[in-house]
Amino acid sequence: MKTDAETDADAKAEAENDADVKPDADAENDADAKAEPEPDAKAETDTDAEAETKADTDAETGPEADEATESRTDSAAVGDETGPAAQAVISGRPGWFGWRRRYPRTAAAVRVGTSVLAGAFVIVAIVVPDRLDRLTVQSVLRLPVEAIFLAIVLLALPSKARRIAAVVAGAFLGLSTVLKLVDMGFYQTLARPFDLVFDWPLLTDAADWMKDSFGRAGEVLAVVGVLVLLVAVIAVSALAVLRLADLMARHRPVAAGTTLALGTVWITCFSLSVQFASVPFATKGYSDFLAHRVQYVRDGLGDAKVFAQQMHVDKFAQTPSDQLLTGLRGKDVMFTFIESYGRVAIDDPAMAPQIDATLAEGNARLKAAGFAARSGWLRSPVTGAGSWLAHSTFLSGLWVKNQERYRTLTTSDRATLTSYFQKTGAWRTVGIVPGVRKAWPEGKYFGLDHIYDSTHLGYEGPYFSWTPVPDQFSLEAFQKLEHGKKNRDPIMAEIILASSHNPWSPIAHIIDWKDLGNGKIFYKIKKEGTNPTEVWKSAQRVRTEYRKAIQYSLDSLTQWMQRYGDDNTVLVFLGDHQPVPTVTRGSANRDVPVTIVARDPKVLDRVSDWGWTEGIKPADNAPEWTMDKFRNRFLTAYGPRT
Repeated sequence: MKTDAETDADAKAEAENDADVKPDADAENDADAKAEPEPDAKAETDTDAEAETKADTDAETGPEADEATESRTDSAAVGDETGPAAQAVISGRPGWFGWRRRYPRTAAAVRVGTSVLAGAFVIVAIVVPDRLDRLTVQSVLRLPVEAIFLAIVLLALPSKARRIAAVVAGAFLGLSTVLKLVDMGFYQTLARPFDLVFDWPLLTDAADWMKDSFGRAGEVLAVVGVLVLLVAVIAVSALAVLRLADLMARHRPVAAGTTLALGTVWITCFSLSVQFASVPFATKGYSDFLAHRVQYVRDGLGDAKVFAQQMHVDKFAQTPSDQLLTGLRGKDVMFTFIESYGRVAIDDPAMAPQIDATLAEGNARLKAAGFAARSGWLRSPVTGAGSWLAHSTFLSGLWVKNQERYRTLTTSDRATLTSYFQKTGAWRTVGIVPGVRKAWPEGKYFGLDHIYDSTHLGYEGPYFSWTPVPDQFSLEAFQKLEHGKKNRDPIMAEIILASSHNPWSPIAHIIDWKDLGNGKIFYKIKKEGTNPTEVWKSAQRVRTEYRKAIQYSLDSLTQWMQRYGDDNTVLVFLGDHQPVPTVTRGSANRDVPVTIVARDPKVLDRVSDWGWTEGIKPADNAPEWTMDKFRNRFLTAYGPRT
């Protein structure tokens, strides 16, 4: 029998024990499951610290212990996402502001979702093509061998090496993804991939184009957007591969079996050439992409030596000046480039009727003034952009296909077609280059006695998007500044007509030549034009505006010849390259029209054996030369008769 004092003591002890028990349903369940009370805040902190210490200790004991721990943890959290074990593990990882503890089911869903997204990102980054015209659903729903190989490597590595390899592989994958995105832009603009050796200066040109087309704000937004995208893609790619690597380590048996199965599927599908919508399911496209880029770099690094050897071969280098261009003595010779005037303008069914009409009118206009013409095709080294490369190819007789070749050429003593005119001493050589708005030291290389850039043509009107001076005004300025002067020497002029330069909006239109004045009349004309940001929302509108720009340039040139040309005027005009793929519809053709116009029949007799078409529109079957062949053939045709 207990005494009253003992009974009171027992009751007091029971009351104290009851006070220590947490009155919470979850805590009671945890107590039943683990026979442990809910820890207080300090205990949680201590537990987290102990867990971190234990994780560090496990990592130090070797990959086996670490991966076993990871497997046990993941089994609790992922193997039974809705059970109390998962809730207990998640509650030990509070997350931001403790959201994982408060929303365990959501936390489990986020963990699974991010793992799925990480896998999808890696697969898409590997299989996505570097050209927009090849981007289809089938192109990304493929099985890449590179992903299988990466999984094998990550499974074979110990813990620390695995994480390092995952981050490095992810960052590399991110960089290659950025390169693919840049390639997409280059294919859309230049119909070729980005050159890792030579194309870096073009990024500055792209920024300038954005400023000219969409203003300073547009340029800044574009640059900032590109930088943010670069960092984001690399970071997300590295984190995605790291997450997948940890997930595979926690589920090593399942991951190994899945990798083996996928490898078997890949070998089978690749051997049998399994395709969906003509797209191979088993692909090694990423490896091919990297191999192509490596070869591209190797070719670029060796290109300088090849080009240096080509520069020293010039059949006219030793020709006496009095034997150069004898068939053109006393003539005014104009080499005129029409920006983006490519074969597509003549061949495309959507543009051909209007361009044909313009060429027919121009031809009739020239004939009425006593001129005749012959036309052919030249193949440009570039397409979409890079006019200066085409100009230097045409004038130097060398294939100038990249920026490094251009720099090498313009710092050499290689003679150009224009410098040979200067060498004779029989011509004053001038350049009308309205697209030049900065210092152009290369101008002296081309043998021009005087250069008129956009600030020296007397133009006080507005820019037309990229174009500083409308073509009609540029030609009228040439007439006033050089061609129309009395008692002058014969002129050799290099003239760039820039109104047909991308983005072709807004466009000037022909006005009465007497009304050109100082160009302020074009303010009103510009207001009547189209907005480039609106035009470029539709490929069809882009093609329409391009066609109108070419028509304007052709009309300006043929009207100038009719108005100011004489018996001593010889005009050579050509396109410098095809327009962007948006206009060419992805065509790989790089041909541009070239035409010689003269009133003196002896001038055209010199090229009668070229087989060119009569008139200013070349026939489909007219001869096609590469642009670098023109210089030597021209110098031969107009040199001494043999």
